[in-house]
Amino acid sequence: MYCTIAQTGQVFDVLHRSGNVHDSKDAVEFVCLCLDRIREALPGVIIEIRMDSAFFSDEMVETLEGLGAEFTISVPFERFAQLKRLVQERRVWWPATADGKLRFFQKEWKPKCWSRKFRFIFIRRETALQRKGPIQLDLFEPQEWGYEFKVVVTNKTGIALKIARFHEGRGQQENIFSELKDQANMDYLPSRSWAGNKIYLICAILAHNLGRELQMDASEPQRGTTEKRSPLWIFEGLDVMRRKFLQRAGRLTRTNGILTLTMSANRAVEQILQGYLAAQ
Repeated sequence: MYCTIAQTGQVFDVLHRSGNVHDSKDAVEFVCLCLDRIREALPGVIIEIRMDSAFFSDEMVETLEGLGAEFTISVPFERFAQLKRLVQERRVWWPATADGKLRFFQKEWKPKCWSRKFRFIFIRRETALQRKGPIQLDLFEPQEWGYEFKVVVTNKTGIALKIARFHEGRGQQENIFSELKDQANMDYLPSRSWAGNKIYLICAILAHNLGRELQMDASEPQRGTTEKRSPLWIFEGLDVMRRKFLQRAGRLTRTNGILTLTMSANRAVEQILQGYLAAQ
């Protein structure tokens, strides 16, 4: 289980578990620990949390509400017959975009086993249906349309569209995992021991975080806070940084007792390196 920081694209903490347990195991305790550490470092800060449906539960919702965190959690609405009926019987969906392809409605609701109601936002997106079968080289191919549905439970205030966009920003977390796998080999298992694999995972995360930290030290944020809480910096991947700093010909010499790195003359490369060195 991972806790990531949206604005910096870094991994704040990780709960390393065996692969044969559900994602929600020990999740509440892990979230509480992360919130305590954030509040200790940044007293009074507003904390926003977004989670997928694996963490949807009465315990998680009540815990986040009690800790004063703003949250959105995907709802596995297919498990709740009443929610499915609300979607099927709904006739008026309010437009969230100018073209009307994204619509929504909201309702105060709770499962029967919950003690109180929360705000549930129902989102319907019109999408093109996937065509299956052999490819036909027709000049005009008919397009069939259908709907994708999503339900989000939240305690955030404000209009539903902004809350939906905030929740959809979870896709940026998938980009973090993709970079960790592709460029830091996070998904590699170097050992048959649990401890060895955990150490390797932590090293991969540290490499990723340090790469982001180096870039944040060397430049100012390129964007402000967005509705999706995108990273404030436009980051380069570890593969690009390797080519910039490591996979480059050079020679270390000691001239007059001073350790010196000598490289081929390249003004652009010099400016990049000097910029990073000046930030340290």
